[in-house]
Amino acid sequence: MDFDLDIVNLLYSMVRTGTPLLLVALGEMVCEKSGVLNLGQEGMLLMGAIAGFIIAYTTGNLFIGVLLAMLVGVLMSLLFGFIAITLNANQVATGLALTIFGIGLSAFIGASYVGQPIKGFEPINIAGLSDTPVIGKILFGQNLLVYLSFIIFLGVYWFFRWSRPGLIVKAVGENPHAAEAVGLPVIKTRYLAVMFGGAMTGLAGAYLSLAYTPMWAENMSAGRGWIALALVVFASWQTGRVLLGAYLFGLMSILNFEAQGLGINISAHLLHSMPYIATIVVLVFLSMNQNRIKLYAPVSLGKPFHRSR
Repeated sequence: MDFDLDIVNLLYSMVRTGTPLLLVALGEMVCEKSGVLNLGQEGMLLMGAIAGFIIAYTTGNLFIGVLLAMLVGVLMSLLFGFIAITLNANQVATGLALTIFGIGLSAFIGASYVGQPIKGFEPINIAGLSDTPVIGKILFGQNLLVYLSFIIFLGVYWFFRWSRPGLIVKAVGENPHAAEAVGLPVIKTRYLAVMFGGAMTGLAGAYLSLAYTPMWAENMSAGRGWIALALVVFASWQTGRVLLGAYLFGLMSILNFEAQGLGINISAHLLHSMPYIATIVVLVFLSMNQNRIKLYAPVSLGKPFHRSR
């Protein structure tokens, strides 16, 4: 009986821990489907976290904090878009510069807020569903931002499977010149995809500082932006696999706490590094099958687009 209860709590924590990875990975997947590779997610994640925290801390309103965090994510994505899409600069270099910029600026802005407490989003039990055996607490005993991530996942899944704009994004990502030839707005589509990615990363940042651990700490993202980038490749740019991968990495992130609680004699440092080790192992495994990556990866991913004259 106790074992069953622990499994439920473990899966409950898995969903909580995997939520920021899911949000960032969904945003990055949409971005990459349009042919744009944004490696600035780690910096944008931290900027969203500190922006949301400062506003919520000073105004006492968590929702305004979330909205501003998303706005900051969008603004940073527009900066990336201007350099990488309009000026056709190297997308990898631009994304890395954005990450360095975000890490440094968030640490500078948040220096006076380190360790300050705040009352974050609390779990909300959904009447009639949260009492369902096993899945009730896991799916319907979470906080508001986790429920929002469920809706966003379903929206992205519908977008690519059944909507015309989803087909346009995929067409632009596969062959932007052919898309332009049939009258599709390549630049506009890529900007919108990048902005969506920025909004999702800002939301994930707000989740970290206002829900998961309601406080601000320097580099509190702990590499989640990088893991989410790897997750998109791990998922072969497929929405359902992004969800599974995010929760899998989330589960591995909390196993160290569970192992310590069970008294398993394994180094805490080794257990804490498991998500990062798993990321490396997955990428090495995937890189061994280049044909599989090429099969699912957008053909124009990372390539600049020059309009036809």
